[in-house]
Amino acid sequence: MPTDTHEIQVRVRYCETDAMGYLHHANYFNFFELARTELFRAQGGNYRTMEERGFFLVVVKIECHYKVPSRFDDELTIRTRIARLTPAKLEHEYEVFRNGMQVARGYSCLACVDREGKVQRITDEILYGTESPE
Repeated sequence: MPTDTHEIQVRVRYCETDAMGYLHHANYFNFFELARTELFRAQGGNYRTMEERGFFLVVVKIECHYKVPSRFDDELTIRTRIARLTPAKLEHEYEVFRNGMQVARGYSCLACVDREGKVQRITDEILYGTESPE
């Protein structure tokens, strides 16, 4: 794999805040999905192509630990790291920062399945369509 860690920046939009003006807790999971998609892209992968070939990465577990709140217009950095890759699962860890301060951290576990929902062994062939990423 070319890289197992990646960072993206996102700005909290008004529609992502709750009545108290804080980033709604559920939106961290959307940010995690965006971050792991961009990590996969940085590794040479493409979700659309993988799914067109009949393989899907499905979330089987996800969690978030909140440290301090974020608000509208905050610029956040999301650092995503592949924590573990086994034949059966792909685990990511996330850290969310604002101005260098950690505001949240998270974890997800994904499994690879085919169109029928049958678990597939995670291979470079499935992830990248080749024996190894370019």
